[in-house]
Amino acid sequence: MAEEAKAKGNAAFSSGDFTSAIRHFTEAIDLAPTNHVLYSNRSAAHASLHQYSDALSDAKEKPYWPKGYSRLGAAHVGLNQFELAVTAYKKGLDIDPTNEALNMMQEIQKNPSNLNLYLKDQRVMQSLGVLLNVNFRQPPGDEAEVAESDMGQSSRNEPEVEKKPEPEPEVTEAKEKKERKKKAEKEKELGNAAYKKKEFETAIHHYSTAIEIDDEDISYITNLAAVYLEMGEYNACIEDCDKAVERGRELRSDYKMIARALTRKGTALTKLAKCAKDYEPAIEAFQKALTEHRNPDTLEKRHEAERAKKECEQKEYFDPKIGEEEREKGNEFFKEQKYPDAIKHYNEAIKWNPKDPKAYSNRSACYTKLGAMPDGLKDADKCIELDPTFSKGYSRKAAVQFFLKEYDNAMETYQEGLKHDPNNQELLDGVRRCVQQINKANRGDLTPEELKERQAKGMQDPEIQNILTDPVMRQVLSDLQENPSASQKHMQNPMVMNKIQKLISAGIVQMK
Repeated sequence: MAEEAKAKGNAAFSSGDFTSAIRHFTEAIDLAPTNHVLYSNRSAAHASLHQYSDALSDAKEKPYWPKGYSRLGAAHVGLNQFELAVTAYKKGLDIDPTNEALNMMQEIQKNPSNLNLYLKDQRVMQSLGVLLNVNFRQPPGDEAEVAESDMGQSSRNEPEVEKKPEPEPEVTEAKEKKERKKKAEKEKELGNAAYKKKEFETAIHHYSTAIEIDDEDISYITNLAAVYLEMGEYNACIEDCDKAVERGRELRSDYKMIARALTRKGTALTKLAKCAKDYEPAIEAFQKALTEHRNPDTLEKRHEAERAKKECEQKEYFDPKIGEEEREKGNEFFKEQKYPDAIKHYNEAIKWNPKDPKAYSNRSACYTKLGAMPDGLKDADKCIELDPTFSKGYSRKAAVQFFLKEYDNAMETYQEGLKHDPNNQELLDGVRRCVQQINKANRGDLTPEELKERQAKGMQDPEIQNILTDPVMRQVLSDLQENPSASQKHMQNPMVMNKIQKLISAGIVQMK
């Protein structure tokens, strides 16, 4: 649709209907706001109607190519801003020294003070119009008189035919775009080389030049952000990353490029973070990057930011005195059998002092009472980790295992606790209960319901499954049924006996 509107504008321009041309070019710009050719064409149409302020505004929009600078110069000429016109033409010549229109203007403008005199010559104005694709028609009654001797071979009866200007052909546009890209890439390569040498100011210069030449590749912006990140100028890095994302959305750039900019922004934000709250925007930036492209490096950076945030939260909360007060409040609710309320206070106690094994032990007891066995087991393990000599941790863990009918595991846990506290009555009673249950299985005294329940649970135990699939143990079990003499030898092997005992406790094997 933008190309269609542009074609209508070109046709109107060629026919001299500059007002219609402006309307069509405006429509095209609304549809394709990043197309520099459209601004150039509309600038020419404005200039042809002597609307030089509007022509200047359009020319400034995308001037970074030879034709753009010629439009800029023409607008300045129309506004009698000759020194600015000279500057614009010189910039255009820096990009394309062979440009015919710009070279002509350079010759005319060798003496800027006389430029106004030259422009009063209607033939010069017509020539400039043809070269710059602008119709410099002077208002009625304002034509400059030209002496016949200055007309050369022209005749009063044979007036010069004014050529209708046409916007630049598509082939020229593509060629110029390719040239701009080539020059921008060269600047990028120079920037990369300087970056590797840690010549950051030089790198910034080259990347900035690349951006000025070609603003349709956000890699130049993200590279510039990388320099600022390396220099420790994190706010500048974040600003450029935001520019890259915004421009990338406009250009519909590769999602990986946008993800790279967001990841770089997140990295800069983590460098600025001083407290837990500061990590939130960094985590958000990493998450947005992952929605664009799930890069493992970005995922790890997000995890690191989350861990750092958690550590900060713990440091900000840490106060053992408040932690102890919260634990005591939890104990009061525990005594009243208000376990959910007790857990809330134990949670606070752990926040204020995450190294308190008693808080984990007490919360484990609450979870066990509520039937949340996995949570109870997790807290008991954490309690043991924080203080391996604290007997309560072992009794809490073994209580969960006993409830789950994992009598062998519970027995091992109780015995491990007794190593640190040999006279602890709670641990001793736990061992006794485990022995009773194990012996009950050994004697074959389990009820059919108990046997069925143990077998179902045992078959889900990975350790039991490994024993049953072990070729040696399969032979042992076969011998226990069919070859009593061979089974006696097996019973003398401690490792074999330990495995058989596990099968008996699980109800898989019954001894009569």
